[in-house]
Amino acid sequence: MEHLDLIISNGKVVLPTGVEETDIGIKDGKIVQIKKGITNKADRVWDAEHQHIFPGMIDVHVHFSEPGRDHWEGFQTGSMMMAAGGCTTYFDMPLNGIPSTVTQEALYDKARLGNDKSFVDFSLWGGLVPGNERDLELLAESGVIGFKAFLSTTGNKEFEAVDDITLLNGMKTIPKLNKVLALHSESAAITNWLKAEKERKGKYSADDYLETRPIIAEVEAVERAIYYAEITGCPLHFVHISSAQAIDKIEQAKQKGMNITVETCPHYLLFNHEQLRELGAIAKCAPPLRKKEEQQKLIALLIENKFDMISSDHSPCPYELKNPKHHNLFEAWGGISGGQFTLLSMIQLALKHNIPFENVAHWTASAPAKRFRISDRKGKIAEGADADLAIVTLNESHLVTEENYYAKHKQSLYIGHTFPCKIFLEEKL
Repeated sequence: MEHLDLIISNGKVVLPTGVEETDIGIKDGKIVQIKKGITNKADRVWDAEHQHIFPGMIDVHVHFSEPGRDHWEGFQTGSMMMAAGGCTTYFDMPLNGIPSTVTQEALYDKARLGNDKSFVDFSLWGGLVPGNERDLELLAESGVIGFKAFLSTTGNKEFEAVDDITLLNGMKTIPKLNKVLALHSESAAITNWLKAEKERKGKYSADDYLETRPIIAEVEAVERAIYYAEITGCPLHFVHISSAQAIDKIEQAKQKGMNITVETCPHYLLFNHEQLRELGAIAKCAPPLRKKEEQQKLIALLIENKFDMISSDHSPCPYELKNPKHHNLFEAWGGISGGQFTLLSMIQLALKHNIPFENVAHWTASAPAKRFRISDRKGKIAEGADADLAIVTLNESHLVTEENYYAKHKQSLYIGHTFPCKIFLEEKL
């Protein structure tokens, strides 16, 4: 009888077919048995009675800023934070580091840092920016998980938004490389023009910021990208979609058979524009937190399974760039720090809205694994899969504090929020 490294016994295991009380046997980092009453000897046995065992989250959208801006967030603190939130694999976006990941050399340099420092598995996105269309093939051959482009102004001189010709050229090339293009979809023309109008009038409040990034700007960019994908056949992944109207456009494209997936983020589901009014820059992101009625529409769409997956869009920065006393909200960094809380957020929503836990596992693990072609080993609790697991108790709550938030910088929309569940960390096994 095979000697195992670990047996997790009596847990409520979240399988694709539902929650089942069973045991999990693990050997050499792989799941080798799933059945009730495993009798093998093992180095360790963890009694998970009353605990839920989820597949480890796969977060396809995080911003660690190494190399060049590791004082914002780096692989070490970032991956520790992700692990503490039940995330066992993440995909790091190509911007915010210096240099951006738009060449093979930059990709290799970044990968070396990640391999040295990351506590959990990761992959890297490559970038599509003006002037690097010829780099796409080498980036694909070198292992990028996909490509990312911005349709709105980035605020990052190292990673510029694409013009329409660059976008079309990239979308012609990417399907030949068997990759996916992820898009930040807000119209640069609309958002930049509205911002200039506000600045001309000296208006910088939370309401003013929201008005410069209206839902129509997201819808226009999504629709344009879909038209371009019809011409080029490029697979698309829409990131952090924040409006029901944009989802309607994406649904129409899916019904036509187009190769498209879409994510949203927990902050659009748990919070709304009132938090931007109350907290200022800490709650600033792009697209912005929407008004409460739009938040409710997004929750309804989630319940209807209109989102393929959930990601954090963890986008931290030093305190001085997120100072809540910023008089001019437009000058503050736009990003939510919160990668540790995605799985907890989805469990909270599941408990509140009677969403089956297998749906949570689908959005946070199996759908990302399938979309990005790692489902042979990731994204599910199954024999032969990697033993990437998150142990969750519903018997304890989790109050987010600066002490138990493991990101490098502690200012976050989530500080002070209480989740009705808690993740057990590995040292407790």
